Amino acid sequence: MSKIAVHDEIDSVQRSSWLARITSVFVKLAERIMPDPYVFAVLLTLITGLLAYFLVPASSASSITLAWYNGIFNIFTFAFQMVLIVVTGYALASSPVVHALLEKAARFPKSPRAAISLTIVVGMVASWLNWGFGLVAAALFAREIAKRVRMDFGWLVAAAYSGFVVSTEGLSGSIVLSQATPGSTLNLVEKTIGHGLPLSATIFARFTLLPEVVLILTLPVIYRWLEPPVAQSTFADPQKLREDDQRKVAAEKRGTLGSVLDNAWILNVALAAIGATALVSQWRSKGFFLDLNSVILLGLLLGLVLHWRPIAYVDAVKNAARVSGALILQYPLYGGIMGIMTATGLAAVISKAFLAFSTARTLPFWTYVSSLIITLFIPSGGGHWAVQGPFVLPAAKELQASMAGTTMAVAMGESVANMLQPFFALPLLAIAGVPMRRMLGFMVITFLVALLAFGASLLFLLPAS
Repeated sequence: MSKIAVHDEIDSVQRSSWLARITSVFVKLAERIMPDPYVFAVLLTLITGLLAYFLVPASSASSITLAWYNGIFNIFTFAFQMVLIVVTGYALASSPVVHALLEKAARFPKSPRAAISLTIVVGMVASWLNWGFGLVAAALFAREIAKRVRMDFGWLVAAAYSGFVVSTEGLSGSIVLSQATPGSTLNLVEKTIGHGLPLSATIFARFTLLPEVVLILTLPVIYRWLEPPVAQSTFADPQKLREDDQRKVAAEKRGTLGSVLDNAWILNVALAAIGATALVSQWRSKGFFLDLNSVILLGLLLGLVLHWRPIAYVDAVKNAARVSGALILQYPLYGGIMGIMTATGLAAVISKAFLAFSTARTLPFWTYVSSLIITLFIPSGGGHWAVQGPFVLPAAKELQASMAGTTMAVAMGESVANMLQPFFALPLLAIAGVPMRRMLGFMVITFLVALLAFGASLLFLLPAS
């Protein structure tokens, strides 16, 4: 694209895009008032404790602190699973095959607007397939775009994270997967009505698919209008991005036994074969299902095969561990928040406040609204469902409301609120190298569009119970 064309496009945006001007206000506010995500988690911990103390009569300072303490240690298994999702997803996305595909795709857009639209589509498709892979693939794709197209990096990374808005409605959503898995401890629908929900009733239902189609068609267009003026833009350094990508540990080429074993592809293949055999055996005995453990294992096996040599996979995992450090720091804090919300009954207070005026038709919608609030305190889908599910599902049964709609309302609220909750953005921010406060202003637009799309679906598209 010529310099004149680029200047004309930027000038056009500055003249005509009222939405860009509104977004710039959100960006400036976020940059001024948004603390580091770790500080945000600390503040959220204090707020949760105060709410529990004043809104739950039976709670006391000692019971709240004990709930916080227990919550920290109760999340360790889940936290490690989440870190492994990110690590294996990063390793898979950074493999030569996947990375080459990202590079080829990044060559297509020639202007900032084209790049922003393609980034949203890539992030949305990848997140729907697997949320861990989607976060990493979108971040790496944004880096590849930034090497080739000069554009505001915060705007670009916000577009990459916007794809995550369909993560809990996709194939790796913990809420929908657990309801489709007989005997799962989180299959609360089965415990309420005697049977679970197949994926055809949740993620493949019309009321879920239609708002997703609306989002994948509208967000790429809306984001084109959000391009900030050059004077307000922050650009990535393409050379620095290239240098970071080339910072790899060189494999030893000496003919030692250790170096031979480090590069012995047969070891990766053998381990992948063992893992694949174990997965197939599980699926034969229990039927096909995808849960957190199987998703992690699939990511591991594919990463081993695509990196081919053991030492190459080790290097990829080392890089992944480097960018996931912020998660390790903040997960215990969110575990404490979940502990307070659950043990004190604060989540029940919030949820029941909306259930009090719900009907069979409106219950899924008000469940969605309460889910938006609870997600700010419990950003983990599985943990969130364990807290809110036991209150909304009996209400759905009593009111004869849609059980699938009520279940998906929790998942939809989770994904929409995550657009403003920095928890799951941490891996993407670490990979991209952008502070949360820089992209949060753009995320307000994603939040509002998704809020309307999913909310309207729950009000008007749900089938009769």
